[in-house]
Amino acid sequence: MLSVLILAFAAATATPAPSPATSPAPVPLATPGMIATPASTDGLVLPPAPAIAPIVHVPENLLPSGDVVGTSGPFVGLSLEDAIGMALARNTDLAVSQSNRRIAGWQLVAAEGAYDVQLMLVPNYSYEKTPPLSLFAAGPGGGPVQQITEGVNAQAQGQTMSGGHFTFGSNAQRLDSNNTTNSFEPYYQTALSLMYTQPLLRGLAIDAQRRQLEVARINTDLSSDNALLQASTTISAVRNAYYDLLAAWKNVAIQEDALLQARAQSESNNRLVKAGAAAPVDVVESDTQVNLLQDNVFSAIQNVATLQNQLKALILNDPADPVWTANLVPVTPQFEAPPEPALDAVVLAALRTRPEIAQLREQMRSADVDVRFTKDQTKPQLDLNVGASENGFAGQPTSLTQNLFLAETIEEFSTINQLIARANATAPAGTTPLAPLMLPALSSPPYTIGGLGQAWASMFSGRYPQVQASITLGFPIRNRAAVGDYHVALEQRRQLQIREVALIQRIQTESRNALQAYRAARSRVIAATAARQAAEIVAASELRKFKAGNSTTFLVLQRQVDLANDRDRELQAQTDLAKALVTLDQVTGNVLSRNGVSVTQVGSAPLGSVLKLTP
Repeated sequence: MLSVLILAFAAATATPAPSPATSPAPVPLATPGMIATPASTDGLVLPPAPAIAPIVHVPENLLPSGDVVGTSGPFVGLSLEDAIGMALARNTDLAVSQSNRRIAGWQLVAAEGAYDVQLMLVPNYSYEKTPPLSLFAAGPGGGPVQQITEGVNAQAQGQTMSGGHFTFGSNAQRLDSNNTTNSFEPYYQTALSLMYTQPLLRGLAIDAQRRQLEVARINTDLSSDNALLQASTTISAVRNAYYDLLAAWKNVAIQEDALLQARAQSESNNRLVKAGAAAPVDVVESDTQVNLLQDNVFSAIQNVATLQNQLKALILNDPADPVWTANLVPVTPQFEAPPEPALDAVVLAALRTRPEIAQLREQMRSADVDVRFTKDQTKPQLDLNVGASENGFAGQPTSLTQNLFLAETIEEFSTINQLIARANATAPAGTTPLAPLMLPALSSPPYTIGGLGQAWASMFSGRYPQVQASITLGFPIRNRAAVGDYHVALEQRRQLQIREVALIQRIQTESRNALQAYRAARSRVIAATAARQAAEIVAASELRKFKAGNSTTFLVLQRQVDLANDRDRELQAQTDLAKALVTLDQVTGNVLSRNGVSVTQVGSAPLGSVLKLTP
């Protein structure tokens, strides 16, 4: 089986011989471009290498411009204070943070809207014609019943901060009906009512609306904390970019100085070769060093361009801003390195002022609200419902003979009374006369007769009150959904407590690291300065020895390279010290107080022409 697999693999990986028609042109082999070849190649592995052309060919042997791409005009000085001020006003990330603050403010307004009183006004009109179903539901002559209703309903409803819900309503209607059983036509109905529901268990301490309102208030504070954190990060980024740009420009000067020294050495070697005092290879050696240092100058300019663009992106919010074309140069004078602070002071300052601490505090407040709400949802429902209303009525009385039933009753009473009168007339003398039958009082009370105004008057006089009260008791069996949500909220609250411990530990670690970095940076500055001073002395001495004929071109160039490297190390050490101070300020949170950051102003500059670029 193994042999079969080996044969199959060999057949699959075998390269077929190309056909003569598709055979590629042969590639020549490269020959080692060495000054000297060894006498023996025993023990060496020398696989064949193809001869390949260079990757890029520059047709002209002319150096490109040394200007920074995209800049025009003379140097423009920029102080660190101005750079920070521009970033606080224009930085796009800070503008987004400020927009999030405004969003949180409007979300709070929306949450407060849950307690707005909702007004509703409903004018209504209806026309109805129904068949006569009986003598008591029939129109004149037993015809159909016709009813026209005109009115308006008004209602106001809302919620209270104690979880209650109220509804206040009023209505007025005019009804025209030809139903023969009606005693008024037309008649008016008015009502004024108040209904209120108050939770006594679930929803008494907190409900969904109050939860949303509290969370919205917390989110407004949290959005401010986020903006302050973004401001701290942005200021630190601006300071770091500023110091990096400052070091980049200084590095350009260092590389140009080294280039000038190498060029001077090359010219000196040329003069010595012409005088027969030096070998031509010394000129080749010095010219090679000139080319290498020229490349270093271009690399230094490239670093300046990159850092300028990085700083401009932090302090501008308009692609058309003329500052983009400015050749920025940091002009803030050097500062005195402060003494190293104590570790405890750094940690306490961080715990007192860091925006992350405030963020965690707001998150814990929000978690407390969730715990309160979910715990309240585990309670049973017990609501008190009360209501009271006053009703009014008035109308125009109808003729009693309009009602068929009453008309017949009246006729019967009249006939009986006629019989009674006849009996009394024919009764013997001395007989007690029979009393006639008396109809019930069918006339309407005066306060029911009138129009809409009388209906309102009877309502306010309290003639037709109505009061109701009830208790609503409800609870699910086991209530697992609420119990589960409550324990989830508790766990989320515990997670925040763990994050609090982790944040304190992180602050302690950052404080230790920042202090150690500051201490090490101070030490490197001292050592690098001493090394640069020594390199200057050694380079000057080597040049004097060369002029006296006691040194070589190689040694002079080496000392010049060493001097440039030591100057660069000193510059890097100074930059690291400045950036270590930036880190220390960011760790302690003092970066905000030092720069007078106002959370209401960060990122508040108008976008300017950016809006014009939007299609």
